[in-house]
Amino acid sequence: MSGNAVIAEAAIAAGCRFYAGYPITPSSEIAAVMAEELPKVGGVFIQMEDEIASMGAIIGASLGGMKALTATSGPGFSLKQENLGFACMAEVPCVVVNVMRGGPSTGLPTLPAQGDVMQARWGTHGDHPIIALYPADLTEMYWQTVRAFNLAEKYRTPVILLSDELLGHMSERVEIPDASELTIIDRRKPDVAPDQYLPYDVKTELVPPMANFFEGYRYHVTGLTHDETGFPTEDPDLAEAQLRRLMLKVSANADDIMEWEEDGLADAEVAIFAYGAAARSARAAIAELRAAGIKVGLFRPITIWPFPEAALVKAVSHAKALFVVEMNMGQMIREVERGIRDVPIVGIHKVSGQPIDPEEIVLTVREFLEGKVTLPQKAVYQMSV
Repeated sequence: MSGNAVIAEAAIAAGCRFYAGYPITPSSEIAAVMAEELPKVGGVFIQMEDEIASMGAIIGASLGGMKALTATSGPGFSLKQENLGFACMAEVPCVVVNVMRGGPSTGLPTLPAQGDVMQARWGTHGDHPIIALYPADLTEMYWQTVRAFNLAEKYRTPVILLSDELLGHMSERVEIPDASELTIIDRRKPDVAPDQYLPYDVKTELVPPMANFFEGYRYHVTGLTHDETGFPTEDPDLAEAQLRRLMLKVSANADDIMEWEEDGLADAEVAIFAYGAAARSARAAIAELRAAGIKVGLFRPITIWPFPEAALVKAVSHAKALFVVEMNMGQMIREVERGIRDVPIVGIHKVSGQPIDPEEIVLTVREFLEGKVTLPQKAVYQMSV
């Protein structure tokens, strides 16, 4: 299967029954599969007039009780940001897929990049929580798509599933699990009468139950700062309490949300940090370096946001150097720097629209170990390959 087809299949298995989107390379195959498959399971597909409306449509569908999905790429992801912020503030579960391509602007529409990872965290304005997942192979893509819906429903929040042109358009053998193997989480509904329901109660729990519209519950939904009933307020204490709860419902549950992979780090003299498609190149480079007797290991975040800083620090603290491999000009390397204090950090970055070749990683590691790249402690050396 192709990566984009995997996302569509997994979304339906997770219970997604509504898709709204607008065609954009390299994500359009997700919409094509959903258009064909959703009606077969009683779902609804609609092509909207643009990306802004697409995001608004899935918010509306989710409020009506449907698990909802939209998919896009860089320019469309930019257009979705205002309504993405609305979903964060109104606590509306939904899943947004961004199959990344080169940018800025129209950029490289048919070629891969990883330039939207910081936009995934801070694309919409204001302080807001976000969960972003980024698989590295297509079987993992299946499971993480299901997990994206589960996390959205569990924490009443939009979840971003990151991919890239390489993962979206490559084909791999994918092990599709039986439905009985999947854990499916649905939103928790209120157990009180409609006249007692508080959709944004800050007093009792971080994630209040969510009533669906058209099931007897009627409540106000707004992007304005609101009180526990959902109606707007500028009361400073209420505004502070609501915004802190929004952030805390993700940060306090980070151990449940974060996933990462450590491979070969126990005895590694050199560590590589990579994610998504770039991690595939890193794996090949590590295999070659290991075969040459150089002990190299991989740290790969699967959950990009929240960022698994503590796990990274623990995993690479004994390394002589940490190489950060990204198809951008250096975005996640800044997050790595925040946590890593005593290990030299070497950035390997590429923005040509071509994948990072494993040999480019091998060459950079060898040059560093041979002393051809000298770094003061804590300094960052960015090598454009």
